[in-house]
Amino acid sequence: MVLFRLLLLWLVFATPIQAQSLLPSTPGAESNDTEQDAAATLAEILRDDAAREALIEQLESAAEESGAAETAQSDDTGEPMSLARQLAEYTRDTAEEAIEIGSEIAAATQVVVEALTDGPGVDWAEFSGAAIALVLVGAVTLALFFVLRAIGLRIFRRLAQRRAQSGWLMALVLIVVAAVIDALIIVLAWQGGYAFALFLGEAGSMDFRQSMFLNAFLIIEITKVILRAVLSPRFGSLRFAPMRDETAAYWYFWSSRLVSLLGYGLLLVVPILNAAVSNALGQAVAVLVVITALLIAVLIVMQNRRPVAQAMRARSQTDPNDTLGKALAFFAGFWHWLAIIYLVALFVIWASRPADALQFMLVSTLQSVVAVVLGIAAMALIARAITGGLHLPDEVSKKLPLLEGRLNAFVPSILKVVRVLVVLAVLIAVAQSWQVLDFLGWVASEVGRNTVGRLVSAALVVLFAMVIWLAVSSFIEYRLNPGVGRIVTARERTLLALFRNAFTIGLLIIAVMLTLSEIGVNIAPLLAGAGVLGLAIGFGAQKLVQDIITGAFIQFENAMNEGDFVTAGGISGMVEKLTIRSVGLRDAEGTYHLIPFSSVDMVSNFMKGFAYHIAEVGVAYRENIAEVKEHMKKAFDILQSGELADEILEPLDIQGVSALGDSAVVVRARIKTKPGMQWAVGRAYNEIIKDVLDEAGVEIPYPHMTIYMGQDKDGRAPALNLRPLETETSQEGQETASDAPRRSDSTTRAPSDSTEAANRRPRGSRTDEIERTIPDSDDPDEN
Repeated sequence: MVLFRLLLLWLVFATPIQAQSLLPSTPGAESNDTEQDAAATLAEILRDDAAREALIEQLESAAEESGAAETAQSDDTGEPMSLARQLAEYTRDTAEEAIEIGSEIAAATQVVVEALTDGPGVDWAEFSGAAIALVLVGAVTLALFFVLRAIGLRIFRRLAQRRAQSGWLMALVLIVVAAVIDALIIVLAWQGGYAFALFLGEAGSMDFRQSMFLNAFLIIEITKVILRAVLSPRFGSLRFAPMRDETAAYWYFWSSRLVSLLGYGLLLVVPILNAAVSNALGQAVAVLVVITALLIAVLIVMQNRRPVAQAMRARSQTDPNDTLGKALAFFAGFWHWLAIIYLVALFVIWASRPADALQFMLVSTLQSVVAVVLGIAAMALIARAITGGLHLPDEVSKKLPLLEGRLNAFVPSILKVVRVLVVLAVLIAVAQSWQVLDFLGWVASEVGRNTVGRLVSAALVVLFAMVIWLAVSSFIEYRLNPGVGRIVTARERTLLALFRNAFTIGLLIIAVMLTLSEIGVNIAPLLAGAGVLGLAIGFGAQKLVQDIITGAFIQFENAMNEGDFVTAGGISGMVEKLTIRSVGLRDAEGTYHLIPFSSVDMVSNFMKGFAYHIAEVGVAYRENIAEVKEHMKKAFDILQSGELADEILEPLDIQGVSALGDSAVVVRARIKTKPGMQWAVGRAYNEIIKDVLDEAGVEIPYPHMTIYMGQDKDGRAPALNLRPLETETSQEGQETASDAPRRSDSTTRAPSDSTEAANRRPRGSRTDEIERTIPDSDDPDEN
């Protein structure tokens, strides 16, 4: 019994194919009875537990068999299509749509031919009466429009004259006023035609054809008002777009003709043909109207491809750094092809979705134009900001002289990124307006919200890190500025510079980690890897670790600061840059030395606390040392009365004779000065002591030699035989010398070898000078 009921239920609730094959073979009464019996049987099955369980099992098994069959039939449905498969599918769909559109165009042409030759059944009497009424309404509306337009031209002429004598703000107001007056003329003409149509109709009614004409007139002429506001072919001073009168008249002529063709053709002629003749004829005329407009637009584009390209290139030549000009120069060569593709795309969209094609095209085009215009304006502002830079007030620049440079280093980079984002936003907006992609839908989805949120968070982290770095750097710069606040010591200057470097590195690491975390990267493995990498670097780069550790201890012990004159690693110079790893020294010759701390065994700082100038004055042996000391004190007093008096810390410390040299007695003194001023004080003291000793007649000896000839027991020294040098006269190569006049009889003849040696010495030599200064033992003045 249970199986019989299940079989009956299966026959009733079979698949649609089975039901369609069974039901037509039974009469209607039997069908109704069978449905009632099946319902009753189903109720009994549901009441019986065993039957209900059996029914559930049968349904589950049937579902499994159906799923297996569908899987067997479409075994490739669950597999994702490859890129080649997707391209093939897209190419096939495009070809099918193109064939379909071509078929529709051919069918529309055939319908027009048939309508003009055979002609459908049309009540021409009724059609002619309606046409006469339509012509009357159109004539009255257009006549009223031309009369009001003639009156408005006088007003426009006065506004144009006033515009020539006003600024840009008043010019904008006058353009808006002229557009409002022009639109008011259209509305008044439309209302006049509407009233005449009501007067012409029966019992205050209006024919739908007249209503269509009036609506088309209003829409078309309001569109022309916008064109006249932008182009203004008659009054150049009321023109919003900067162009010549001939160019404005040309574009207004063709654009207004296209608007009239499309407007009256699609909004007036096609609906009338649909209602009076047939829908097929109306659709055919619509296709012909759109194709005609497409051909006219393509001809206009091809006719102006060169002038527009030249204008686009001229923009880039005026300012080579203008980003917009570069983009225009790039598109100048093939802009007309892009325009033709756009026009063809409009036609394809209209042909594929004729129900809402006009609305879709207008809205999409308007949105695209708005997006492009806003993008161009934004890019122009960004380009101006990049080229012009930022200029801070003088008060801020005085306190923070480096802030403007930092801002001009960061802000242009940020603006370049913003410019790329603007381009992407324009492309996305255009694609969204043409429904190429549903970006807003993706953003509204969970994945889109998460992705956009992560990107925004990452951008905010980077921006916040930049702001913090600028704030800290500006504060350090403010503290280091000697013209603002208190004077900063060398120690503070060094520590602030080191803090700025360390803070920059730490902030960069934190910002990178947070940015990666915000965009969804798991930074835990990165931190672990950084720890392992740091350990490996610690073992492998021991010199680097030694540099850092030595530099840290040098800073803790305050061994050197920026501006100190030190000796480190065998190099002496001024400390210009000090980091945790190295020190930069500039020596007296201007050479810059970068010394890592690992090579620094000892630091000699000449700028700690105080300094000494060691003055070692050499005098002749015959001088009185006490007098020399007095002269040194006198020179020190003169030094203290000069401009370096504030640099001297203590009185002169004369330490006495420090050395007995070969030619001089050295007297040493010390002058205690401020650190770093010992060299300037020493140079000034040396100049003064030289003048003082010269004035006192104290000899400052120079290295010389005294020749002692010896004496006999009586105290008499033999005279040195001196002969003047003569030229060589012997042809055999033998040198002879004439007898020199003797200054006394006691002079003896010098040996021949001495004479030859004297002859070989050039005149004016050091030896000749010594010989001429040897005293004669017989001359009482010389003795």
